[in-house]
Parts: sequence; C-alpha cells; structure tokens
Amino acid sequence: MHRLQGQLQGMEKMLADGRYCPEILTQSSAIQKSLAGFNQLIMENHLREHIVHQMKGKKDEQAIVELMRIYKLSNPTA
Repeated sequence: MHRLQGQLQGMEKMLADGRYCPEILTQSSAIQKSLAGFNQLIMENHLREHIVHQMKGKKDEQAIVELMRIYKLSNPTA
C-alpha cells in the first residue's frame, strides 16, 4: 500500500508540474501493475484462508458464490 501511495503522489506531482504525457502514462502503467500485484495477494490470501475454511466447513455453495464474484470482478465482460 505504501508503494501505491507513493506512486500516486508521484503521479499527482507529475500532473501538477505539467510533465510530458508519455512519462505520466509510464507512471500510470506502473500503478496499474502494482494494483494488479496487490489484487493477486488479496485473492491468494482469500483462497488460502476463507475459501479453504468454507470448503472444509461444508459451505461449498458460499465458496462458489464468492469465487464467482471474484471472477466477475477480475473479468468484467463475464
């Protein structure tokens, strides 16, 4: 999260300073990659902790509903 905050603050400064558009786009791309990595960590944690717990606790349907919700968030056209 700290990395993302720093990247966002850096991009805000770039915008305020009127930096060259390709430089801003490069920063934006780096932020998007950081967010993708963060999302991956959150998803992995959810699968390891919550989904496994639900499956062991015979809450298969709840696990499936959550997995489908996560899938739809990561695949907006689905």
